[in-house]
Amino acid sequence: MAQTEWPTLALLVLCYGLWLAAGLWLYPRLPALALIVMGIAVAFHSSLQHEVLHGHPTRSARLNEALVFLPIGLFYPFRSYKRTHLQHHLDERLTDPHDDPESYYIALFDWLRLPRLLQLLLRANNTLLGRVLLGPPLNVAGFTRAEWKRIARGDARTRDAWVKHGLGLVPVILLVQFAFGVPIWLYAGTAGYLGLALLAVRSYCEHQWSESPEGRTIIVERSVLAPLFLYNNLHFVHHKLPRIPWYRLPEVYRHERADWIRRNGGYVYGSYLEIARAHALRAKEPVAHPVLRRDAVWAGDAEFRPRNPLPATHAE
Repeated sequence: MAQTEWPTLALLVLCYGLWLAAGLWLYPRLPALALIVMGIAVAFHSSLQHEVLHGHPTRSARLNEALVFLPIGLFYPFRSYKRTHLQHHLDERLTDPHDDPESYYIALFDWLRLPRLLQLLLRANNTLLGRVLLGPPLNVAGFTRAEWKRIARGDARTRDAWVKHGLGLVPVILLVQFAFGVPIWLYAGTAGYLGLALLAVRSYCEHQWSESPEGRTIIVERSVLAPLFLYNNLHFVHHKLPRIPWYRLPEVYRHERADWIRRNGGYVYGSYLEIARAHALRAKEPVAHPVLRRDAVWAGDAEFRPRNPLPATHAE
């Protein structure tokens, strides 16, 4: 890693500048377009948060966190996202419904005890169209419920993450409500929702069950959305080399493309359009995990935990 990754710092300036320009200048003129642009900025900011939690763009963790402190996406505390996402990077536990916080699979017992309506929603959520339309509220509700249960059990780290998130929300809400003139409920339901929906395209099938941990992570070779995702479409490369900055991922992949594809067992799509054609209305995966946690007995204090956005994303 470089001491300072200037391309990432430049993108941070671009992201905040785009968000501010959309709110201050574009919204009074073209409000619908402004909300779309702000939604793109929300997804972009989430990709930058993902970069930060992996130790970019400087060697200072405090400075890095300060660079993404403003939660313009509203819904997820950065420190909780960081905790769960780093746990997700334990590749030996990928897709486990209880050990991988970003798994979309559910343990069989947890699945069987869900209300029928929620089962129907989760089945729909396993199509790409469902993930884009239903995923944002399902993920926010599931993640927030899990977080507040941790706080109720006395988890000080989770409580502190939400306190810091609340402090960050104050200037964001003031800017949106009073400087932009956008009602915060409208911002949350449009720009906030759109940001999560865009991330859902990336995270839809990032991971699948495979006996080999290396076969559980996808490669999407090309997409017009790749820059928005900071090339996290090359997800297998990122999992193997999480300290590589975003702008080096395409080169690293191209240099040994055949070997990367061999290592992940050929779990490769040409583009997100290819994924959409195959799975827009047809689920790629079952909701209950096909192999792990299949005992139809009480599974302990487990709970439905949809994946993150950033974060992700969940996703993933």
